[in-house]
Amino acid sequence: MGDIYALGVNFKTAPVEVRERLACNLEETKKLLPILKTESGVEELCILSTCNRVEIYAYSSLESNIELLLALFLKEKGIEEDRKHIFLYKGEQAVFHVFKVASSLDSMVVGEPQIVAQFKESFGTARQLGATGKILNRLFEKALRASKRVRLETGISRNAVSVSYAAVELAKKIFGDLKKAKVLLVGAGEMGELAANYLKRLGCQVFITNRTYEKALKLSQELGGNALRFEELEDYLSSMDIVIVSTGAKNYILTENIVKRAMKQRNYEPMFLIDISVPRNIEPSVGDVDEVFLYDIDDLKEVVESNLQDRLKEAKRGEIILWDEVKKFMNWLESLKIEPLILKLKERTREMERENPYVRRLVFRAIREMKRNPEAASIIFRIFNEEVKDVNRREGLSYVYNRADGT
Repeated sequence: MGDIYALGVNFKTAPVEVRERLACNLEETKKLLPILKTESGVEELCILSTCNRVEIYAYSSLESNIELLLALFLKEKGIEEDRKHIFLYKGEQAVFHVFKVASSLDSMVVGEPQIVAQFKESFGTARQLGATGKILNRLFEKALRASKRVRLETGISRNAVSVSYAAVELAKKIFGDLKKAKVLLVGAGEMGELAANYLKRLGCQVFITNRTYEKALKLSQELGGNALRFEELEDYLSSMDIVIVSTGAKNYILTENIVKRAMKQRNYEPMFLIDISVPRNIEPSVGDVDEVFLYDIDDLKEVVESNLQDRLKEAKRGEIILWDEVKKFMNWLESLKIEPLILKLKERTREMERENPYVRRLVFRAIREMKRNPEAASIIFRIFNEEVKDVNRREGLSYVYNRADGT
C-alpha cells in the first residue's frame, strides 16, 4: 500500500517569478503527465496550475518515486538548481491540503469561486489521459464534496472581498432590487469597469461617459451599455441612480453644487455615488447632500477588510468540516489495506461452513465491522493471527500466515 503526496509551489511558498517559470498551460500539462508518470514510477498523478499555484498530487507505493517525480518535473521546466520554495506533504496532511485547495480555504482570496473550476479541469485532464486511478479519483471526488459542504455550511463566499464587488453590494443594500436602476460610469478605470459589469449582470441599465467619446462608445459596446457625451454630464446626471467615477482627472468632476442641482431635479430620490478615483473626483462635501450616499476608495477598502476578516473566521469553521471529510477518506484508504485479509477470511469461511453453519454468520459480521472501522480490522486480525499461532504451537502444526497487506 502506498501514500498520497502533494508537492509544488504556491503564493505562500514562492514569489511570482518562480511560479511563472513552473506554470503549465493545458497543452504542456497533457504532454507532461504521461512522461512524468512513466519515468517516475508513480502510480497516479495530477497537475494543478493556476496563477497562484503549481502543484502535483500523486499516489505512489515508493517515496523514492516522489523524489524522482519532482526532479523530472523541475528538469522539464528548466529549474533544477533551487528547491527552497518547494513544499511536500504526505498522507493525511497531503489529503487535507488537497481538500483545502479545492474548498478555496488555501486561496489568496479565501472563498473565491474560480478554484473549483480550475480544480475540475485539472482533474478532468489527468483522468482523460489515464494519469489518475482508483485512489486519486476518489480523492478528487471527496475533495469536491468537501468543497461543497464548506460553501453550504459556512459563509466564506458570502461577503464581497474586492473593491468593485463591494461597491455593488453596497448598491444592493441601498436600492434593494437593482433591475430598474440606471448606472452611469464616468471614465474607463479598471475597477469602475468591473463594478459596471457586475451591475449590468444584475439587470441594471448602464451608461458610459468619457472625455473621449470614442472610448465611451467602445466600452459601451463591450459592456452592452449606452455611450453619453461627457460635456452633457450635468444634463443627464439627475436621471441616474448609481454613479461610478473612475478617471485620472486631477480635479473634482462632481462638485457639491452640481449634485445639489441634480438631486433637486430628481425630487431627492436616493443617489449612490462611488468614487474609485485617486485623487478623488467627487467633492467630499457631496456626501452631506440629502439622500446622497457617497463612498470613496478608502470607504470601500474598509468594507472589503471587514468582509475579509469575516471570511477568515468562517474559514476556521471550514477547516473543521475538512478534517471531518479527511478522516472519512483516510478510513476508506485504510480499508483498502484489509481487502487481502477479507478475501482470505471469505475463502476460509467457505471451507469451514460445511462443518459449522454458524461460521459464515459470525465471520461476515466481523467483515462488516472491519469495513466500517479499519481499526477494528487491525485488532481482529491480530487476535486471529496470535490465537492461530498459539494453537499451532501447541499442536505442532506449521502454517504460513498471511499478513493484512497480503504479503
